Amino acid sequence: MSDSHPVIRVQPLGFPWETADPFLFCAYHDDAYPLGNAQMGPAASLAGRDIGQDFSRKDGWSLYHGATVPGFPQHPHRGFETVTIVRKGLIDHSDSLGAQARFGRGDVQWLTAGRGVVHSEMFPLLHQHAANPLELFQIWLNLPARSKMVEPYFTMFWSDTIPRVTQLDANGRATEVTVVAGRVPTAPQVVPLAPPPNSRAAQADADLAIWTVTMAPGARWTLPAAAGKGTRRHLYFFKGDAVTVGGQRIAAPAAIELRADQAVELHNNEQAVGEFLLLQGQPIGEPVAQYGPFVMNTQAEIMQAMQDYRRTQFGGWPWPDDAPVHGRDPARFARHPDGRVERPTTDVETTGTI
Repeated sequence: MSDSHPVIRVQPLGFPWETADPFLFCAYHDDAYPLGNAQMGPAASLAGRDIGQDFSRKDGWSLYHGATVPGFPQHPHRGFETVTIVRKGLIDHSDSLGAQARFGRGDVQWLTAGRGVVHSEMFPLLHQHAANPLELFQIWLNLPARSKMVEPYFTMFWSDTIPRVTQLDANGRATEVTVVAGRVPTAPQVVPLAPPPNSRAAQADADLAIWTVTMAPGARWTLPAAAGKGTRRHLYFFKGDAVTVGGQRIAAPAAIELRADQAVELHNNEQAVGEFLLLQGQPIGEPVAQYGPFVMNTQAEIMQAMQDYRRTQFGGWPWPDDAPVHGRDPARFARHPDGRVERPTTDVETTGTI
C-alpha cells in the first residue's frame, strides 16, 4: 500500500491476536460447548484431551486449564489490565481481593491487576438439555511504569448500560458500534462508561478505544479518524465474508492495521453480517518485560514479581478450591471486595450475540 492509503497491512488471525502498544494481545474464544453435566462441565467424552492443558479445539471446543469445568483456574497477574467482553455464555470470576462475579451475555469485566491479583475465570455449562456456546474477547492492556504497582481494581460494565450507536447508510443499512471505551467522534452525545481510575484508558492523552462493530450485509460506514497524533489502530474482522476498506477488498478473518489519522469507509459485502473488534490507543512507548502473567518494564521487576508472589500470593486465595463456580442459578451478579453486591437491571437469557 502507498503511504497515503489507510490500510497499512493485513494479517491472518491466529491465537492469540497480535496487537500494538498499549495492548499486549487479544485472545478470542469461540467455543461450541455441548450439553452440560451435573458438575457444569461438558456432558461429552474427554478422551484424547490433555486435561489441564487442553487447547485442542477438538469437536469445536477446549477445556483450557480446567479439569471438570472449562476455563482458567486461579492464576496471578501483575502490571497490566484485562478487559473481558463476553458475547455469549457466562464466566464465573473469583479473585484474591474477595470479589466474585457471574457475567456474560454482552457484559464486560475490567480488572486492573496493578501490584498483583490472583483470579480464576471458569466457564460453567448450565444447560443440560441444550448447547452451551461461549464467545468472548480477553484483551490485555498494558499499564505505564507509574501505574504498574497501583492497587488492584475490579469493575463490571453490564450489557444494558454499555452505550451503543446505530448509524444508517444512504440505503438504510445499519452499522452498530458497541462502545466499551473511547468516544465515537461522529456520535459526540454518546458517553462511554468510566474506566477504572488508574487505567490507561482513564488518561486524557491515551486516545484509547475498544469498540465492537456489527455491519448489516451491504452496509457502508465511515470509521472516523482518531484524535491523537501517533495513535495506533487495529481492526479485527473476525466474522463475515469480505469487506472493502478504503477500496481494498479483504476477506475474513483478518487483522487490519489502519492509519489512525485517516477516516476510512468500510463497505461490507452482501453475503453476510460483518463483525469487527477495534482496538486503538497512543503507545506507552516503554520497554516491556513479560514472563507469563507478569508484565513489567525490566527483568529485575519480573524477578521481584515472582518473589512477591511466592512470598505473599498477592493476598492469598480465599476460596475453597482453585476453580470456583457459582451454582446453577443463571442470574448475573458481582460481589465486590467490600461486600457490596450489584446486579444488572435486566437479566433476560439469550443465546444470540449482542
